[in-house]
Amino acid sequence: MEFLTQDVLTKPVWMWASFLALVVVLLVLDLGVLHKKHREIGVRESLLMSLGYLTLGVGFGGWVWYSLGAQSGIEYLTGFVVEKSLAMDNVFVIAMIFGYFAIPRKYQHRVLFWGILGVIVLRAIMIAGGAALVSEFGWILYIFAAFLILTGIKMIAMADKSHDLADNPLLRLLKRRLRVTDELHGERFFVKLPDPRTGKLATFVTPVFMALIMIEIADVIFAVDSVPAIFAITTDPYIIYTSNIFAILGLRALYFALAAIIHRFAYLKQALAVLLIFIGSKIFVADLMGWEKFPAAISLGVTFAILLVGVLSSLWRTRHPVRPETLP
Repeated sequence: MEFLTQDVLTKPVWMWASFLALVVVLLVLDLGVLHKKHREIGVRESLLMSLGYLTLGVGFGGWVWYSLGAQSGIEYLTGFVVEKSLAMDNVFVIAMIFGYFAIPRKYQHRVLFWGILGVIVLRAIMIAGGAALVSEFGWILYIFAAFLILTGIKMIAMADKSHDLADNPLLRLLKRRLRVTDELHGERFFVKLPDPRTGKLATFVTPVFMALIMIEIADVIFAVDSVPAIFAITTDPYIIYTSNIFAILGLRALYFALAAIIHRFAYLKQALAVLLIFIGSKIFVADLMGWEKFPAAISLGVTFAILLVGVLSSLWRTRHPVRPETLP
């Protein structure tokens, strides 16, 4: 029992074990009970699932507040909101990947579920590595902050530019290195088929598995932004990891509802860019003002304000349905 009270990354083992056990229960309930059979997830179900995850995420934040104090509670909620907001941009990429590989909606949940398992592991590695760097080299926070500001500026400059997945160099590399089937084989990731060159049976990957790989790669790329962003809010690995995972779990559940109204988020990228610039600038503002740390309550309020303006502006701009041009 003494093992459970030993600290790992500033928190006792039992706190980490309890959180991971909760995540495992949620995933087993999701795939083993609610979605045991492959089927299309509707908007209503997507919203209900997301509401459930949101309630659990905020409730966990309440427990953090009660157990670790108000400062930690506000930092968790700020990290939760920031991560969920930044992950919203990932919805655009996921929708583009599913569209490119023509993955039916009834198979998309399976891809997202296994993608979550990859995120849980990859985020743990990145956050543990980031925590070790910050603990050893405190000045690296300033590099994180400058990176966020530059990333935000770049996002504003490229907000209106579209991207073609077919031109992605990683996708071209994967297609050269892997045997990929041209058609789906149900929800299967791998199939045995005759090799066109040798005629012998060989293992091929399906478009469903290719979609999973590309989504995992996208998650890693987005983590390069989101992990430094939350380190600019708090350096507590426990708060960083738990807020990250709860935010991502909820957003994947919400994906099926968001995918239907992506066109309504006209200014989302600009709002997220401003949010990154704000988060990156906090450490410099705190130094100029002589604060030990940027006030968590102000950070949370400004974060909500930026996102609210972005969402309301988007809804106002897209309030009228797009009409097809009249042919001459």
